[in-house]
Amino acid sequence: MPRSRSTQSCGGHQDDMALREVCANGSRMVTTEVEAKLDGGNIEEAESSLREGLSLNFEEARALLGKLEYQRGNVEGALRVFEGIDLQAAVQRLQPSLSEKTPSRRGRSRTESSLHSVSQHAANLVLEAIFLKTKSLQKLGHLTEAAHECKSVLDAVEKIFHNGIPEFLVENKLQETVRKAVELLPELYKQAGCYHEATSAYRRALLSQWDLDDDTCSRIQKHFAVFLLYSSVEAGPPSLAVQIDGSYVPKNNLEEAILLLMILLRKYCFGKILWDPSILEHLTFALSISNQTILLANQIEELMPGIIHRIDRWNSLALCYSGAGQNQMALNLLRKALHKHENPNDIMALLLAAKICSENPLLASEGAYYARNAIINTEGKKSEHLKGVALRILGLCLGKQAKMSSSDFERSCLQSEALKSLDGALVYEQENPDLILELGVHYAEHRNLNAALSYAKRFIDLTGGSISKGWKLLALVLSAQQRFLEAEVVTDAALDETSKWEQGPLLRMKAKLKSAQLLPLEAIEIYRFLLALAQAQRKSFGPFRSNPQIEDDKVNELEVWHGLANLYANLSHWKDADICLEKASALKQYSAAILHTKGIVCQGQGQFHDALSSYMNALLVEPGYVPCKILIGAFLSKRGPKTLPVARSLLSDALRIEPTSRMAWYYLGMVHRDDGRLADAADCFQAASMLEESDPVESFSSIL
Repeated sequence: MPRSRSTQSCGGHQDDMALREVCANGSRMVTTEVEAKLDGGNIEEAESSLREGLSLNFEEARALLGKLEYQRGNVEGALRVFEGIDLQAAVQRLQPSLSEKTPSRRGRSRTESSLHSVSQHAANLVLEAIFLKTKSLQKLGHLTEAAHECKSVLDAVEKIFHNGIPEFLVENKLQETVRKAVELLPELYKQAGCYHEATSAYRRALLSQWDLDDDTCSRIQKHFAVFLLYSSVEAGPPSLAVQIDGSYVPKNNLEEAILLLMILLRKYCFGKILWDPSILEHLTFALSISNQTILLANQIEELMPGIIHRIDRWNSLALCYSGAGQNQMALNLLRKALHKHENPNDIMALLLAAKICSENPLLASEGAYYARNAIINTEGKKSEHLKGVALRILGLCLGKQAKMSSSDFERSCLQSEALKSLDGALVYEQENPDLILELGVHYAEHRNLNAALSYAKRFIDLTGGSISKGWKLLALVLSAQQRFLEAEVVTDAALDETSKWEQGPLLRMKAKLKSAQLLPLEAIEIYRFLLALAQAQRKSFGPFRSNPQIEDDKVNELEVWHGLANLYANLSHWKDADICLEKASALKQYSAAILHTKGIVCQGQGQFHDALSSYMNALLVEPGYVPCKILIGAFLSKRGPKTLPVARSLLSDALRIEPTSRMAWYYLGMVHRDDGRLADAADCFQAASMLEESDPVESFSSIL
């Protein structure tokens, strides 16, 4: 049987069915005798045989002997052999021979090359032995000791090679050992629970001169990014010693992980590494939780065609654009993905498209189509959760579609179907707080206040009172029942459960409750406090809030000034109202709500032409703005019989959009009365009276 020979010029071996052979310093010997002595427990004799047979010193013989034991699978025996190696002594002997400036290959004599070769082999044997000792300790579960030994390998390399490993050693076995040690050290620290040390080891691996190949460096970068994302350990920024002037320095774990993952994607684009889909998955998570989905979309678009299937690319981009608020672009991509020649039955794409459409009344019918298709595709697939989601979105789409219907009969049918869909979704999603909130708002808008109250309480119980929308719905329902004191108590309870920056909507509602109780001075004090809070918020976050994905300010200064202007207008304090409107207009030049209030102020001062102009301008900004339709209709109803048809048309259109507007019903009754339709006028006045008894201080739709 032929013998196997090592391909390395330094100590090594290869497995063979019968014999093993090691070689070093130009000599070669069969390991049969050495293995027999090891099996008999005679480590010193086995070591002596290697020293004599291969002309090795003590550390080199021990290193080769330990390696032989490790490769035979005797981890504990290998560890006993490795314990006898004095790494520091070996480093001191090797340092003078290897740390000196290496002459060029062309200028080296044979003697110099031979000396360097011997020193290299010696260094490799000793360092590889310590690395194998590390692996042995790891297999035996001694992780802290293993990390210490692995670190000693890298410390030794840095002592021997001050300026990095020379080029003539890069392809050597020594470089392979260093690469393995660099990659293993942070993993050992993680396994040992030493997470801060692991962070330092990762940064040392990436910032020191180890001459790592692209694959090894990329693996370390990926593992470090994963560690930063999911370890729940705040690593902190890199030390000042490794920071370069003018370079970008990550401020936290998330930024550093994103930077590493984007570097990996760039490496793939340059052809330095193979494609790894998990890199994009981790980057998707990191950019999503940091509200940077537009940046994620840019990264996906830069990938070469074929890496991601076109339908998956469209769906991923649609999610990104939807998360950034660019719904129209997201919907266009989903329409392509759901084309009959692509994948029209993709449930997730159907649900996302339906959800986007549910937010726009003009697209509600298209959203209902997508939602129904999603429901059909969930049949027989044991996906009750997805069916519940589809039914919920269908209910939302039908509710929006009902508001756009011009037929009372069609509107009634759509509203009934919407409620049926939401109730059907509740069968599958009984613990879904969003669905319960939407049902509560739906019942409240149709003035089924007892059912709305029940759902509001249920939402608060499910969320533990941690979400202010539930408290707000409960307070609005109580205000619609004319229970203002109880609504104020609920609002105070919500404020106690809410952080300072999220108190804006609740405080505005409290001010409206005070105004409804004819306590205007207390309402003004609340608005003043809100203005102070808005100013403090601006100072805290700074003026550079340019990210479109950052959620709107909870303390919205525009709404505060506008609410205060409305309050002054109700009190007929026209100058104060004008000042507040100027402040609001400076924040947003074109706003239907601000123009509406400006028209009220002008009308209160007898400037009817200017008031009508403001109302008309508001409709130009927002054609479906109901309060201005009502006021224009009321204004025209007083201009004589010739303008009554126009007024009736405007008021009827307002009721189509908002059927529960008591002022629209009232002025429509006035139009019918002036037109001689007394029965119709009586019906309208009765509807207005009933709605006045259940009119909340703020629209229920403001909750969603």
